[in-house]
Amino acid sequence: MAKILIIDDERAIRSTLREILEYEDYQVEDVDNGIDGLEMIAKNDYDLVLCDIKMNRMDGMEVLTEGLALKPDLPFIMISGHGTVETAVEASRKGAFDFISKPPDLNRLLITVRNALDRGSLVIETKVLKRKVSKVRPILGESQGIGKIKETIDRVAPTDARVLITGANGSGKELVARWLHEKSHRSNAPLIEVNCAAIPSELIESELFGHEKGSFTSAVKQRIGKFESASGGTLFLDEIGDMSQSAQAKVLRALQESKITRVGGEKEIDVDVRVVAATNKDLLKEIEAGNFRMDLYHRLSVILIHVPPLNERKDDIPLLTQSFIEEICNDYGMPPKRISESALEALKALPWTGNIRELRNMVERLIILSDKTITDNDVRAFANPSAPVHETGDSASSSQTDFNQFKNFQEYKDYAEREYIKFKLEKNNWNVSKTADDIDIQRSHLYSKIEKYGLKRGE
Repeated sequence: MAKILIIDDERAIRSTLREILEYEDYQVEDVDNGIDGLEMIAKNDYDLVLCDIKMNRMDGMEVLTEGLALKPDLPFIMISGHGTVETAVEASRKGAFDFISKPPDLNRLLITVRNALDRGSLVIETKVLKRKVSKVRPILGESQGIGKIKETIDRVAPTDARVLITGANGSGKELVARWLHEKSHRSNAPLIEVNCAAIPSELIESELFGHEKGSFTSAVKQRIGKFESASGGTLFLDEIGDMSQSAQAKVLRALQESKITRVGGEKEIDVDVRVVAATNKDLLKEIEAGNFRMDLYHRLSVILIHVPPLNERKDDIPLLTQSFIEEICNDYGMPPKRISESALEALKALPWTGNIRELRNMVERLIILSDKTITDNDVRAFANPSAPVHETGDSASSSQTDFNQFKNFQEYKDYAEREYIKFKLEKNNWNVSKTADDIDIQRSHLYSKIEKYGLKRGE
């Protein structure tokens, strides 16, 4: 249900607009002056604002300007009894979606409101999609380790120096590599990523350097390798500690001479590539064990950046958690949930073996399974599904879910969502309206969920 704010100093106009919009099932709030209107815009999430232009305490154009400064994507429809072409043009120039004269024509008003709401939805969806497509997200954190990483990126990115990024799985090595590319003079050229651990050793050379037609059994046509694809840009070699010895030798030659030769080929090809590598292994120990070339290590590690594990930067957990809450709730099309201080402390107390990746997954789980506010009890109950579940209250025993039954996280999410909705419906004696309000979703959305999961009273 769309939420609309009416700002107008004429009671009759506010009452008329409210009656029309509420009849169309919109949720409506109104206020008689611009100052209070701006306070409401700052505190609440509205889908649309209808604002009068001529008001006593604050002019509607000022409200428009300051309102868009607070919420840039919030659509404004301006209303005036003294409408002129000049006024409409000025309102549009300042960011208004449309302009309507008083008294408003019913059909024009409703069409304009629907168009404004549709446009607002499209803007939000576009932002979500752009964020999903964009591979560069901010490096969040105020700890000393993160501050040092940001400073190093700012110093090193504008150069062509090779960088070796070390750190545990899920700590954010890939994000550091992307920012090194984004802040470099190569940012308009491609960033090509290769996960050396995910490619079989017999195919890694073909993947990196390409191959000529007929060079091996399945080489039915010529293929361009990652070094050539990244020419002019950056090549990110992730998990380079898992690269085969023969591939290491060829990478070393490519770094020394800026030339490559395709598998099965004889022609040398010039490449202009900046190489950034990452590993979760201790390469010095790998060198001692004979698994990694020392000369390649020294070529790659002109600059060393170590990304600390989350357990060494727990003071960053509140900032990371809040960012993940806003991002995930936005993806799910729901208002951001609150999280209590005690819940943040409970999160900080957990052992973060999976680092940032694990924290994001846990936050997503908490958003799905908790009420409007995430509490410390929610963290203890839901944050670690593999831990034993301890019942509280009068329950004498607990039955632990068999998590081996789920093939992937989506299956677990569907299961958890079904159980949560079923629990809330039973708690509210299957009052769908009350349950929808309780879990903060639209009633129609809840009906869809009930149908999706085949929920029935008394099952």
